[in-house]
Formats: sequence, structure tokens, C-alpha cells
Amino acid sequence: MGFISTLLSQLNYGTIFLLMLLESTVVPVPSELVVAPAAYHAAGGNLNMWLVILFATIGADCGATINYFAGWYLGRPIIYRFANSKWGKMCLLNQEKVEKSERYFYNHGMAATITGRLLPGIRHLISIPAGLARMNYWQFLLFTTIGAGAWNCILALLGYYLHTFVPESQLNDKIMEYGEYIKFGIVALVLLALLYFGVKWLTKRKRGKAAE
Repeated sequence: MGFISTLLSQLNYGTIFLLMLLESTVVPVPSELVVAPAAYHAAGGNLNMWLVILFATIGADCGATINYFAGWYLGRPIIYRFANSKWGKMCLLNQEKVEKSERYFYNHGMAATITGRLLPGIRHLISIPAGLARMNYWQFLLFTTIGAGAWNCILALLGYYLHTFVPESQLNDKIMEYGEYIKFGIVALVLLALLYFGVKWLTKRKRGKAAE
């Protein structure tokens, strides 16, 4: 964790890429404390906002790809064994979390790789069931880029906004405070979207049966 703390204290495009790569695997790196502070410094003229989002998204794609191929080639028994191991616990993993991400993926289909990237507790694990299901890689990468890019844009806007009134000494505390509000808002939006498409699908199905 000392290594990660050092990277978090020295944010540049390279460390943003590396930290977001780790965050998208199983290493417990909070993306809020990577992208939002980087955007905060971009607002001060030290970094470029668009490059912050770009490198964060590329890093997330690379990390998600590692999880995807781990699911594809290692299979469920080895993934579960790792999640329940000492190393898995060090990464704040357990079998229940992996199973939760699997249920989300199988309940919501391939689009889960977009919406899952926005949900806490699922975001960094949703790539594993995509690999287990042998989802087409290029489709997986496209959906992951959309989801990760959207999340990084939200965090970047948060960091940019906080630069207007929060001193750097209070930045991390404010990011985590506002981050909770954002998480609740995103969860509510995702649930509403899933409810909307679920009702739409059921309505279409009923009409099809009536037509028969």
C-alpha cells in the first residue's frame, strides 16, 4: 500500500494510467482518489483535463482486459479459490463479491459491462463474468470504454468543480464526501434505467403474444 500511496501523491499521466489499471483488476485503489485529484490539478493548469480522462480510461480498459482474460482462461474454480485466499482478502475480495458481479452480469446481459462500471462493489469485477461467459472481446472493450469513460468524466467534473472552493489540504475528504452522493445518484439512475427497459421488454413481449 505504500507503493500506491506514493503514486497517489505524485499524479501524472503515467501514474493515472497505472493506478486505474490496478483499480480495474483486483487491487483496492479508489478511482475517486485518482481521477478527481488529477482533474483538480488540471483545473489549476498542471495537467490537461482531456488527457486525464483519456489515460484513466485506457488504464481502466487494460485492467478490465486482465480480468476478462483471467475469467476466460482460469475459469470459475480458480477465480473463487483466489478470492477466498489470503491474497484475495488482501485485495478486499471474497467469493460473495465475485458471485454478486456474476449475478449482475447474467441478469442484465452484455450491457452490464457498461452499467456495471458505474456501480460500487461491481465496477472492478464485472469484467470477470464477461470473460467467463466468453463475451466477444471487442464488444466487451467497447462497452467497457463507454462505462469507464462515463465514470471518469463524472469524477473529472467533480475534481474540476471542487477546485473552485476546496483547498488542497481538504481535497480527499471532500472527494469521498461528494463521491458518496454521486454513487447513490448513479445507483438510482441505473436502477431506473433497468426498470424502464425491463417494463419496455415485457410490454413488447405481451404485445407479441397478443398478436399471435
